[in-house]
Amino acid sequence: MTMTRRVFAGTSLAAAGAAALPAAGAAASTRETRPLPARDGASAERAARAGRLLILGGTGFIGPHMVRHALERGHEVTLFNRGRSNPGLFPGVETLIGDRDGALDALRGKEWDYVIDNSGYVPRLVRDSASLLRDAVGRYLFTSTGSVYDFDQDALPEDARLLEVIDPESEDVGRYYGELKVMCEEAVQEIYGDRGTVTRLHVVAGPGDPTDRFTYWPVRIHRGGEVIAPGDMDNPVQFIDVRDLAEFCMHLLEEDTGGIFNVAGPTIDKTRMDEFLYGIRATVTTPVSFSWVDEDFLRNREPPARFPLWYSHRGPTRGLAQVRSHRGVEAGLRFRPLAVTARETLDWFLAEPEERRTRLQLNLDRDAQILADWNSR
Repeated sequence: MTMTRRVFAGTSLAAAGAAALPAAGAAASTRETRPLPARDGASAERAARAGRLLILGGTGFIGPHMVRHALERGHEVTLFNRGRSNPGLFPGVETLIGDRDGALDALRGKEWDYVIDNSGYVPRLVRDSASLLRDAVGRYLFTSTGSVYDFDQDALPEDARLLEVIDPESEDVGRYYGELKVMCEEAVQEIYGDRGTVTRLHVVAGPGDPTDRFTYWPVRIHRGGEVIAPGDMDNPVQFIDVRDLAEFCMHLLEEDTGGIFNVAGPTIDKTRMDEFLYGIRATVTTPVSFSWVDEDFLRNREPPARFPLWYSHRGPTRGLAQVRSHRGVEAGLRFRPLAVTARETLDWFLAEPEERRTRLQLNLDRDAQILADWNSR
């Protein structure tokens, strides 16, 4: 099986079972981002030894959480990016302006203890930056994706079968996202050896998420009424809170931990769709009920009905929500409760400007028609 679309990172999960939610788009990536909420009012403990951290990227979705956590831990942070997305987000943080494609001079002649590469999608460009920094950094952490896996298999540990690279010369990220990430990982491992660390991210959720893949459910359940619960109750659901991701990446760097790690939650064990939905319902006060609608009924509609984070546990994409994170947990990965992610994501979303909130499509008219058809069958 060849997966040729961006299944995890970015905004498209359509073919894998997501709802037809709008992409964040250029407007979302360039608008000013409000400060993110604190985690229950608490700050991270200071690291035993402060280090110098370079983040390639750093102003999108996951980057700001990493910057904030690193600063709380006492590290000195430098960003390298083009200066286009949220340029004023961290006024007190050094930002080096450049471009991964041929404009890396700002990185020359400097040294860091750690690098987090959040913006590597094309192997050639990852190889360029990794080679340039090889003798200037201690550890290089590359944020990859679960899309490197062939999902036509069950229970995916880090040594599960990866996608076959069909066209190694292509740089078409939209078409070969997973395959290109496979080659990016290989470049980092080749250049850094034991000093390289790879994190394979599942769907990332939490405050600031532009994709609305997780956010859809707290918002829809908060809206109340009759909510479609798609498929079977025991369908697996996986995502990772962006704060847990940020903390884990920093922990790996501080502990000088190498290797490849899946980063998928919300628990180390399987989370079922019914646990997911009822867990979110427990965080709201709005009257709400769930109507379970058969998978085949939803899939056979025209067009097929899709919902975020809903994946079939049969067929060629059955591995989508069966990524195993046991190795990560052994290395320090921790998961905050689903209720915390749901509540804080909803609070963040409801405080966003109306223009942002209207981009999340609840498809209430569509759902009403589906329920009417389902109940009249």
